[in-house]
Amino acid sequence: MSCRLQELRRKEVINACTGCKIGYVDDLQIDTKCAKVVALIVYGRPRLFGLFGKCDDYYIRWEKIRLIGEDAILVEDSVQKMPNKAKKRHKFVTNCHQINL
Repeated sequence: MSCRLQELRRKEVINACTGCKIGYVDDLQIDTKCAKVVALIVYGRPRLFGLFGKCDDYYIRWEKIRLIGEDAILVEDSVQKMPNKAKKRHKFVTNCHQINL
């Protein structure tokens, strides 16, 4: 079976042990030396329109994929979360001082 990236992006990634939805394939990691797909990457979804940051990204090694079906990709339970880069904390109010009237 062959599959294009565009077709992979439409497939839902599901944890086979728990049945939980992880997300959709957003990116691939490819080893250019041996021309193999190393991992699928699922980006974390934004929390409350991105105001509270986003969930962790998932890095799914190719060996952890159990099945690629027509609608979904089943993966093993031990999926790694990618560490988020340095998180910037956005402050709505900075340097507030009490003003006496």
